[in-house]
Amino acid sequence: MNSFVHKTLVVQLQSGGTDRFSVLAHLSYDTTDPFAVTVVFSHDGRVLARWQLDREMLGDALRRPVGVGDVRMRPESRGVWRELRMEFLGDARPDGGRHHAVVFAWAPAFAAFLRETHELVPPGREEVHVDDFLADVIAGG
Repeated sequence: MNSFVHKTLVVQLQSGGTDRFSVLAHLSYDTTDPFAVTVVFSHDGRVLARWQLDREMLGDALRRPVGVGDVRMRPESRGVWRELRMEFLGDARPDGGRHHAVVFAWAPAFAAFLRETHELVPPGREEVHVDDFLADVIAGG
């Protein structure tokens, strides 16, 4: 049985006062960390950012606004186009503000990715092997 799901999507990035431009979002899910989805944003072969997101939060964001910290997400509709709006706050800037980026993704593509993860590990059936984790930490791994 496969224990990974990977999908690459074209999304729209808006940073600062710029217009949106296309970047790639590489989504990955590994059953060894069943609560997390990793998203790597790249453009022209360069990694722009890497975020680890809560899988349940991503699913909730397709239906309602979620997040209060560095990551905030919500559904948006523009006509028949349904988007997932993901807002990321990063490190401090020299002017005292924080780096800020907004990513717009086609919501049905994110929903399809999450359905694939749910086929591997259904919601509520996630397991954390604490003993294995502690043994790895004690061994220095």
